[in-house]
Amino acid sequence: MAPPSAFELKAGPSWRSVDIISDLHLQDSEPATFEAWRRFMAAAGADAVIILGDLFEAWPGDDVLQSPGFLAECAGVLRSASEKRAVFFMHGNRDFLVGEAFAQSTGVRLLPDPAVLEFGTHRWLLSHSDALCLGDTEYLQFRAQVRDPAWQRELLARPLAERQALARSLRARSEDRKRSGASYADVDSEEARAWLNAAGATTLVHGHTHRPGEHDLGGGLRRIVLTDWDLQAHPPRAQALRLSLDGGARRIPLA
Repeated sequence: MAPPSAFELKAGPSWRSVDIISDLHLQDSEPATFEAWRRFMAAAGADAVIILGDLFEAWPGDDVLQSPGFLAECAGVLRSASEKRAVFFMHGNRDFLVGEAFAQSTGVRLLPDPAVLEFGTHRWLLSHSDALCLGDTEYLQFRAQVRDPAWQRELLARPLAERQALARSLRARSEDRKRSGASYADVDSEEARAWLNAAGATTLVHGHTHRPGEHDLGGGLRRIVLTDWDLQAHPPRAQALRLSLDGGARRIPLA
């Protein structure tokens, strides 16, 4: 299968740095992670923030913003942040139902997956990366279903309470799988190289796998894996990857 065409995102002329985060899995049962994220969004030192998916543990549909609650509070944080700097959001495997109403309400710009950030003389390929985990065939079948526009329209036509119950069910199933010790597929290196070559980029930045690190893909290509956020872990995890105009990439600890 040919690599997907990457959306082109050109950095603003005044940008000097960009912060990238992913996999916060925000939920009201983990207030410490929410507070760390709220502080970061209010005071991020970069000119733009890019969120590469799974910002939320679950997103049942944009109509959840019509009522007060935790997700509406998260939207308020994003709204305030987008008034100060550019904020971008790419769908993950938990928040694939985020839509245009969310973007209009928060001022956040939706970013297709994959996307190339053209920043200075460098091109960075950005992805949540769940589509690159080719070994997880069961999940890829699920992904194809839930990303189908017709399936999403049918789901969003159901009552919000029903969708919230479905989200809780999917979350419980995921937790059961983690507790069972089941292994998760990692990004396929050959596919990652194909995506990079097709996009004319040398570095892939992604989340999803919860395996932070840097990998040499050969031929001058590499991938940088973002950390997930969990302020209740020991030690706590929270980090942003800061890209600079000169092509640098360094991790900013936030826990």
